[in-house]
Amino acid sequence: MANGLRAVAVVLAGGVGTRVGLSIPKQLLRVAGKPVIAHTLAAFEAAPEVDEVIVLMAADYVDEIKAMVAERGFHKVSAVIEGGATRNDSTRNALAHLGDDECNVLFHDAVRPLVSQRIIRECVNALRDYEAVDVGIPSADTIVVVDHNEVITQIPDRSRLRRGQTPQAFRLSTIRRAYELAWQDPDFTSTDDCSVVLRYLPDVPIHMVEGADQNMKVTAPVDLFIADKLFQLGSGSVDSLPSEAAYADALRGRVAVVFGGSYGIGAEMVSLLESYGAAVASFSRSTTQTDVASPSDVRSALDAAMAQHGRIDYIVVTAGVLTTGALADVDDAAVEESIAVNYVAPVQIARLGIAYLEQTKGQLLLFTSSSYTRGRAGYSLYSSSKAAVVNLTQALADEWVGLGVRVNCINPERTATPMRSKAFGEEPATELLDAAEVARSAVDVLVSEITGQVIDVRRELG
Repeated sequence: MANGLRAVAVVLAGGVGTRVGLSIPKQLLRVAGKPVIAHTLAAFEAAPEVDEVIVLMAADYVDEIKAMVAERGFHKVSAVIEGGATRNDSTRNALAHLGDDECNVLFHDAVRPLVSQRIIRECVNALRDYEAVDVGIPSADTIVVVDHNEVITQIPDRSRLRRGQTPQAFRLSTIRRAYELAWQDPDFTSTDDCSVVLRYLPDVPIHMVEGADQNMKVTAPVDLFIADKLFQLGSGSVDSLPSEAAYADALRGRVAVVFGGSYGIGAEMVSLLESYGAAVASFSRSTTQTDVASPSDVRSALDAAMAQHGRIDYIVVTAGVLTTGALADVDDAAVEESIAVNYVAPVQIARLGIAYLEQTKGQLLLFTSSSYTRGRAGYSLYSSSKAAVVNLTQALADEWVGLGVRVNCINPERTATPMRSKAFGEEPATELLDAAEVARSAVDVLVSEITGQVIDVRRELG
């Protein structure tokens, strides 16, 4: 809460996706397994600086958004109201809804689903010293001004140019005063809120917060593709709990099933979870003769864990095989094993585990690899199967959101594990992540409230 005022995010979602070739609002199009607006609302829901969210939506879709808000548990959303025919009309409706009590207000395009926590935080914090705040990034291209004959009349200094983004943040009284003056002007036109302040309250400085290339606006067909890839490749992150006692409080009495818990990251997770008071049922081919790709073996493992502990809060799948070499040289058995363990196993564990996780509103945690982002020669089976796990994560997170079950995926950098040593031999320890470090990050994900995220775990450099 900057300057002692509550912060209200106003998500503007009025337009229809004519430029993306569809008749539904573009904010309802799906990106990375969820509607665009769901990503946007999730960003503000997760921002500790934001106290309340209001959604302005096209009239025909207000009820649909209300249902989505309830289903996905966006507790900060206090109202979904009808937007206007234009951006300025929607702002007018929002100002009327907000009333007269002073607050910080952030106007954000619903179709900017990749807004970062940093940008939100810096916008709110800037309102301690400024009454108006914009977000922008330097222009990488030369900008030219032309006349009606397409003749260049001016080439502004690119170093002083910024490409505007949102949110745009204001003291409520300031943006209200600017619009009250604008509405008295018969020639008033505007496409954003900061320009209204600049024109009608010229003495009010507008502070610029640095935006990000990823904070893109989904307005054209290619934007859907780019946004989807940015979500897929983006680094999710979670905060650690403040103390060891907090971990014990969060995990005491919980039950985790770990497939692949006999060595490497899985073994480290078993040890860490047990140290915090969680009960762990560990299964692997080497210790319990569990074939993770076999439905009957998976069912038996889950039934055994349930019979012993009476509940299952977390299911963790760390089992994997690393098959390398040219695809034409790989034998049938290796192909079958790679696909079975790396992909079929998570599928089978998910379909058989959901019944248990639904009872506890628990979490399925999968593991991918940094090689999923781009297939490389010699890694065709491994890279493609790990890419499939990422898509499975995102699909299941969306599929299970109404059940209250979370699904996430850990993407560790090269990690010192027996599987890697078998494939590559001894490597310098300084170039590899420690398995215990990956396990710690995985536990942070288990005790978080996130879902549908791919969490990168990287070595601290420097």
